[in-house]
Amino acid sequence: MPFRATVLTLYPEMFPGHLGVSLAGKALERGDWSIEAVQIRDFAGDKHRTVDDTPAGGGAGMVLKPDILASAIDHVAAGDGRPRLLMSPRGRPLTQERVRALAACPGAVIVCGRFEGVDQRVIDTRGLEEVSIGDYILSGGEPAALVLLDAVVRILPGVMGNQLSGVHESFEGGLLEHPHYTRPQIFEGHEIPAVLTSGNHAAIAQWREAAARRLTAERRPDLLERAQHPKRDPDQPVKK
Repeated sequence: MPFRATVLTLYPEMFPGHLGVSLAGKALERGDWSIEAVQIRDFAGDKHRTVDDTPAGGGAGMVLKPDILASAIDHVAAGDGRPRLLMSPRGRPLTQERVRALAACPGAVIVCGRFEGVDQRVIDTRGLEEVSIGDYILSGGEPAALVLLDAVVRILPGVMGNQLSGVHESFEGGLLEHPHYTRPQIFEGHEIPAVLTSGNHAAIAQWREAAARRLTAERRPDLLERAQHPKRDPDQPVKK
């Protein structure tokens, strides 16, 4: 069954965005996956199609109303078993492991927040899983939803021409990916490392592993520590 994404948003025109071109776009045309962008305002009952209100307790900004959003979720996802995600800066960070788990699902319902956020009661009653793509704030959840879907769609069966492309890359083995090179052999005085043109596949594999570990140690030591101690509680200090 093709992966089916339903996005709840105030700006449905933002979808499929860049996912309508390149490999994801071709897969969309083939029917390998589908996307439906649903306008949240369609579930507002007043003539102004109001979807937000002032925050309880005071403060700046507006909050998406729970009754409107709950109606939208119930309409598109009642009983279908797909994960229900809310793109939120306070959510759990998106990882490649979570991406692979989502790619194995029949699809996902993705809520794109706006304003100050979403009423907590709809998060609780509709079982929304809050997901973050990084420690920064966006103007809304739409760009984050596109990022999440990009990560998921590219590893769906048949999307990439060479499925190994989704295996030998950063985060798949717990490390950052090794450097890449291609012709010309010499560029502005810099040569391709000799081992990569040696034809010795064992030596090439060793070089790539060492390069990946070096890069990870320099740029993401947290990943290296996790790879070395996969079962260690991340909240516990490392014994010296």
